[in-house]
Amino acid sequence: MTDLPEYRQKTTTAAQAVEVVRSGDRVYLHLGCAAPDTLTAALLERSDQLRDVEIVHPVPFGNSDYALPKYAGHFRHNGLFLAGENTRRAVAEGRADYTPASLSEYESLFTSGDLPLDVAFIQTSPPDAHGFLSMGVGVDSSWTAAKSARHLVVEVNDRMPRTVGNCLLHVSQVSAVVESSRPLYELPPAPSSAPQRQIAANVAALIPDGATLQMGIGAIPDAVLACLGDRRDLGIHSEMCSDGVIPLVEAGVITGARKSLHPGKVVVGFVLGTRKLFDFVHGNPIFEFHPSAYVNDPFVIGQNDNMIAINSALQVDLTGQVSSDSIGTRPYSGFGGQLDFMRGAGRSKGGKPIIALPSTARGGTVSRIVATLDAGAGVVDTRADVRYVVTEHGVAYLRGKTLRQRAEALISIADPKFQDELWDYAARVYHVERRNAVAAEA
Repeated sequence: MTDLPEYRQKTTTAAQAVEVVRSGDRVYLHLGCAAPDTLTAALLERSDQLRDVEIVHPVPFGNSDYALPKYAGHFRHNGLFLAGENTRRAVAEGRADYTPASLSEYESLFTSGDLPLDVAFIQTSPPDAHGFLSMGVGVDSSWTAAKSARHLVVEVNDRMPRTVGNCLLHVSQVSAVVESSRPLYELPPAPSSAPQRQIAANVAALIPDGATLQMGIGAIPDAVLACLGDRRDLGIHSEMCSDGVIPLVEAGVITGARKSLHPGKVVVGFVLGTRKLFDFVHGNPIFEFHPSAYVNDPFVIGQNDNMIAINSALQVDLTGQVSSDSIGTRPYSGFGGQLDFMRGAGRSKGGKPIIALPSTARGGTVSRIVATLDAGAGVVDTRADVRYVVTEHGVAYLRGKTLRQRAEALISIADPKFQDELWDYAARVYHVERRNAVAAEA
């Protein structure tokens, strides 16, 4: 890939490179589509030689076999964000752990000594003529992890796009180099249901021309983007983006021209998408990749005027508390960037923090708008942070509302077949009179 002497001196096999890992070490893996599977596979081959190695990362897309029962005692996963059934099951069965933290704080865990890293496995593009490696599709918390780990091992993949921004590592910082040539992991756009498309239309109605957007993962954010073809001068400041931004950039809808921070730039920490998106960001100067400690800092987010943050939830109770990282006591995902952007958008001039979710789950048999959160469910967004809650049945605006008024607004966007029981609860607890609520809606 290159004839740089220092690079060539550090190039070795995957089996040799992972010898740096010792029993008791904490190993960080590059997240999402940048998962360094060549290195992970080599580490698994050494399992019989290792005990109590902690594997830490958010959003596992790659090989997560280290969480399987057969590796118990050799590897233990510590998830900052759980995104796969394998790791979720391992946590539920006590073979792995979940550490709650907002994405903006991951890097300070590594640098403060609260979660020090022994080894980081990072995937990069080939170096340029000056020895700089681009972290490609994922800067996120991995750039800081790479710089703070005692040993940095990089998988240099000639299929990794070269992106721009604060996303470079130099070969002089690297302990070992392993070359590969393999497709990155992809996350195709999720198909949307009719209720999800209605939710997206309700959210899109809240987005004015010139707004700056943060979008989460999944069918609803992608459906929202599909509703914005008639807007002008939208911007992006988000922990991540997906393929859905491509047609809007190409159509001149996303220009960033009215952004108050980083005008003209799509600011992200990482991307989750397909080869089409990877090719689109390759060398594309409209995209600026930065570490999540910057992108997700609520004080930075709030500097974007008209900041629209769109995030999802598992449940919302009648006071506006949002649970999105657990199902009861069982960890399901994580904080991610949700609270960062809810608070950042709340600081923004003209900002709108939005929680968007279907009104039901499990085939319509369970309401997501609930009287109280499930026992043990984690509160990711407090009732003081939540302003807009959107379902397929409408929009509830909660800011400045009393508990009684919040209950009324949230019941109005719940699925109608669950509204009677919610009204009964609200009458007992918040002294809501249904006839007044109905009159207020009318």
